[in-house]
Parts: sequence; C-alpha cells; structure tokens
Amino acid sequence: MHALLCIKWFAFFIAKRSTRGIKVAKKPKTVLKKPKVIGKKPNAAERAKPQVKKRVSPSVATETAPPLLVVSECPPLGLESLKVKDTQLRASSYKRRGLGPHRGRLNIQSGIEDGDIYDGAWCAQYRDKKQWLEVDARRLTRFTGVILQGRNSIWRSVWDIVHTYKVQFSNDTLVWKPCMNGTEEAIFEGNQDAETPVLALFNTSTVARYIRINPQSWYQNGTKGDICLRAEVLGCALPEPTESKDKLDFRHHNYKEMRKLMKSVQEECPDITRIYSIGKSYMGLKLYVMEISDNPGKHELGEPEFRYVAGMHGNEVLGRELLLNLMQYICQEYKRGDQRIVHLVKETRIHLLPSMNPDGYEMAFKKGSELAGWSLGRYSYEGIDMNHNFADLNSVMWTAIELETDRSKLINHYFPIPEQYTTEEAFVASETRAVISWMQNIPFVLGANLHGGELVVTYPYDMTRDWAPREHTPTADESFFRWLAVVYASTNQVMSNHDRRPCHNKDFLRYNNIINGADWHNVPGSMNDFSYLHTNCFEVTVELSCDKFPHASELPIEWENNRESLLTYMEQVHRGIKGVVRDKDTGAGLADAVIKVDDINHHIRSVADGDYWRLLNPGEYRVTATAEGYFPSSRTCQVMYDHYPTICDFRLTKMPKERLKELLKKGGKLPKDLQLRLRQLRMRKLRVTTKAINRRRTAAAKRAKRVR
Repeated sequence: MHALLCIKWFAFFIAKRSTRGIKVAKKPKTVLKKPKVIGKKPNAAERAKPQVKKRVSPSVATETAPPLLVVSECPPLGLESLKVKDTQLRASSYKRRGLGPHRGRLNIQSGIEDGDIYDGAWCAQYRDKKQWLEVDARRLTRFTGVILQGRNSIWRSVWDIVHTYKVQFSNDTLVWKPCMNGTEEAIFEGNQDAETPVLALFNTSTVARYIRINPQSWYQNGTKGDICLRAEVLGCALPEPTESKDKLDFRHHNYKEMRKLMKSVQEECPDITRIYSIGKSYMGLKLYVMEISDNPGKHELGEPEFRYVAGMHGNEVLGRELLLNLMQYICQEYKRGDQRIVHLVKETRIHLLPSMNPDGYEMAFKKGSELAGWSLGRYSYEGIDMNHNFADLNSVMWTAIELETDRSKLINHYFPIPEQYTTEEAFVASETRAVISWMQNIPFVLGANLHGGELVVTYPYDMTRDWAPREHTPTADESFFRWLAVVYASTNQVMSNHDRRPCHNKDFLRYNNIINGADWHNVPGSMNDFSYLHTNCFEVTVELSCDKFPHASELPIEWENNRESLLTYMEQVHRGIKGVVRDKDTGAGLADAVIKVDDINHHIRSVADGDYWRLLNPGEYRVTATAEGYFPSSRTCQVMYDHYPTICDFRLTKMPKERLKELLKKGGKLPKDLQLRLRQLRMRKLRVTTKAINRRRTAAAKRAKRVR
C-alpha cells in the first residue's frame, strides 16, 4: 500500500515537473533490514554503503535514472503539501524571515519581489557545517529517505544549493544519532542545480520523531553561494501508542492526593514553581494554584501571564488530571533541558488551577468514573453552576449601546461589576468570588477553561444578545478568538481526526471542532465573557472529551491527545504586540494607559509598571496609547508570523497643566519649553476673551442705537 502511494506521488510529481528530471541514488541490492529504533542506548543505526562517486565522497552515490524505478515504501511527510506545519520546522539559523525554515519545502516558489517574505528556500545565516534544517514528525516515524532542491528565485544566483549533506535522528532534540555508513557517518549527495530534485533513500530505515538535514558542502564551499535548500522527507508514521512515554502519575487524584502531587512537583523544581491559594470552597477546601516561572511570585516587566482553569464543573475531571500532568511534565522537561519548555518557562508566567470546584469533585470521585452519572458533582456544594455565575457584563454593555446617543461616551472594556453582584447577599459562589479576585490581582493576558463532555473549542461571546437559545454573537476580536480555537483543536489528536464519530447529538466536525459559544447555546454569566469585558484576558473553553469522567486507564492516551495542544495554546500568549507605556520626562511606567487599535472596538490597559500585551493576528495596525493628563501617542505596529511579539513602546508627554502642577508641587523652576507653551496658551486665551468682549460691546452698541 505504501509503495503504491509513493508510485502515485512520484507520477504526480513527474507530471507536475515534466520539464525537469529527478536524480536518484542507485537502489542497493541488499535486502531492506529491520528498521533501527532510536532509544536511550548510544548505538548508531547502520546504513548500507551507497556506491561511490569519486568527486564527492566515498559514501555518496548518484545516478540519473527513471524515477519510478526507485521508490520509497513510505510516502512524503508533507512538507510540500503543507501537511507538515510551519511550527514543525526549525533551523540552526536563517538569513531573514522570508528565508526561514518554513520556506524549506520541496517545490516552494519564491515571490516576484526579491527579498520579500515569500522567498524560495531555507537559507542559513552562516556558511559552516553546523547548520541544519529540522523536521518534527510529532510522533514516532520510520524515516526512509530525503529529497532535496536548491533555492528558487528569479533574481538570485542559481548557485544557492547544497552539494552534500548528512542526516541525524532524535527522539527528544537533545541526543542525536547520525545516519551511518558502516563505521563512518554517511554523506549524501545533494544538488548540482537549484531545481532538479535529488532523492536519497536510506537502505536501513530508522524510527525516530525528529530528523535533521545537515549540509556539508555547497557551491565553492560558500565563497559565492549560500547554504539554501528545499526538502521533502519520506517516512511512515507508526501507530498511535496505547500508553504515554512520559513518566507521569496517571490516575485520578482526590483533594489530598492532588495537594500531595503539587507539593512533590514544587519540591522537585523549587526554582521555577510556587504553590499558592486564591481562596476556599464552600466546604473549606483551598483553591490551590501552581505557578511556573523562572521568577515565581513576581510579575516581571514585559512577561505575559497565562492561566489554565479546570474543574469548574466538579464531575468534568479530565482537565484536572491534565493540569496535574502538565505541571509534572514541565518540571521534568525543564530539568532535562528541553529548549521549548525552557523558553516557555523563562518567557511566560504560568498559573495552573486544577480544581475550581473541589467540593463537587469530591462528590463525583466517591462514586467513581462509571457511577457518577452525568451531573453528580457538576454544581458547587450550594447547588450553583459556576459556568453561569459570573457577573453578566454583556447585558450592561448592550443596554448602554441601546440607550447612549453619544457613541464617544461608550466604553468597550474594563466594565465595572454591578454593585448588586458584589453584596454578601448576592447568589455568588465563594469559589466564583475567589476567581474574580484572582483575575483582578494578576494581569492575565490569555487563558483557557477546561471542561468535558464534548470535543469542541468554544470562544466568546457565550451569551446571545437577545436571549435567543443560540445565535452567533461575535466579539470585536472574532478573528483572533477563532485563531485561538483552531490552534487547540487542530493540534488535538482526537479533534483533528476526521474519522471520529460525534460525541452525542451534535457533529462539531462540520465546524472544524470550533464554534462561537453563543452559537452553540446561550450561557449568560460565563467566565469567558466576564474575562474579556472586565479584564485584559482573552479566554476560550475547551471541551476535552466525550466522557466527563474517563476511566483511569484512559488517562495516558488522553495526555497524548492533549499534550501538544496544551503547550501550543500557551505559546499563543506571545502573539501580537507588547510594550511599555512611559512618561517621556521621567521614564516611569504609566499604569492604566489605554491601548487602542484602529478598527477593533475593544481596548486593553497597561498594568502597574506600564507594560501591556495586545493579542493580534499578523498584519499592520495603527495603535494609540492614551493616559489621563497626557497627550495621546500613535504609531504603526507590524505583527509578523513569528512566534514572538512585536515591540511597540510608547512615551507620553504630560499636558502643560499637569506638568505645571507637578513642578510647582516640587518647588522647581519651569523649563523654557514649558514657559513658552504657557505663554502661548495665555496669548490664545487672551485673544479668545478679547474677541468675546468686543462682540458684547458691539451688541450693546447696536441695542443702544435702536433705543434712541
């Protein structure tokens, strides 16, 4: 079956590129050996000796041959078809964005403008043998070959090509095993021109997750050409594992066991973790949070705050266990030196609340996964559904829009909580009050609320405007919320499986497993809507599984299904723009400065030190910062496709009146520019008052004439 797929793929390839040939290595006569598996032992996988081409290397061979005579039994991973996502490609370096690893795809075509973001290859910034292009297959894969091309460009030289290269494999990006040719590292022949694809088949396949292409020689050893390539990798993905390879505590944890596990993680990684409580449940159980950061306990300037909340409904338990797994995983991988986790911890302050409704969970836990039913433990001990228990700020906003005739007086963010909601008599759960206080004390930028019972990601608004049972009700940030939902759904192994059946009675596959919350069903008082309207934080709801309380034996595979989603979603907190709003004269950060983005009717505010984060999709935006007593400042900010934000700082100038008050208060002397500005203001005021007096005198004279 795999061979047939490859034959069809190569036939299509030849038809599409009929004007060019394809170079292939001779098929070795030896029988294909059992695939080598990359493990913990340092054994290198052997490779059969390719035939020699004298001018290159004793371990390299090429021969022009009809391409269908030499076929890999495994299909392409999908660099050309885009099945392999940009986030799966990494490189040692790259010259600029348009020549990044995401452009190192077979047959990718460059843009018509030289130097734009759509260039025709990955090109390394440096010309040495330490450069590499890495592909993450995201699961164990039997790698069988590589196809290489040079750089496509209508403006550049045709000599941006790789002549020879090596291949390495890994399961963790820390330990790499070379592709061997007997006792020596194999060297494969690359390209002699930029467009002809050259195929190299490994005589012995190797099972691993990651593969690297490591150029060894290029045009004139780099004196004229750059290290540039386009590639496709051939490999067969192995069946999904039935158990996780991660050494985590896969079982259901009651309150005491949860607390014990969190403490063990904190003891194992004391430098990057901190446990704190945000309050208590009705029955007195503490709402514990695990903070993970390189500087726990402190908000660092420019570092975004992220949160995951699970267990709002006590019987929807998978989110609780996933967050316990996540804190263990981050601790373990940080200690191992996993660069993705290290970067996440150093650049983000992460907060994990595994159980918002511990009272409800204890009720469901006592019955067990098979006997708890559909709703036992859903509500708080008082019988409150916390998914409807936050202040309804949607109605406050929509009522103001209907009644206010002056649109300039309308607010679109930081809506105050209605007074009746804050009274002791209000029917608000103690757990809800604790979470609201938590939201107000920490400047969260992004979060997610983990639920169970379905397989879908929902985004605000959750409440319909006219109390309809369901109706699409978008926010001003609809496009970014859709992106957030897609990020989680597309990387979740179950949601992204188009062969799966619907959970219950709604087929969310029709919507690509994402939906506007209000378009599913009306949820007034949701945490997501409250977070968006009362704070700076964007939040979605993730329905993790069809089963609200899966059996403990299913937890390892559920972790595998969600691990990449949990990590990738957290990384989205680094999209958009960030910066610091400062006083131009003193350099001090300005709190509560309003950040406005043209054409998006939702503002955010700077926090105590003046730093802010605004989540945005790639594009060009006109951004304005305003603060009380200061002149507004505007600038254009370009958000790129990179996995880090664009820096957009603002320095605001105090209005003369405010500046004068401050100087006089300190007993200081007025600077010349302020003296000049005040003189101009006095002259302007004098001219205005003089005109007014003259108009009154003229009017009085006219009245006197009429009386005579």
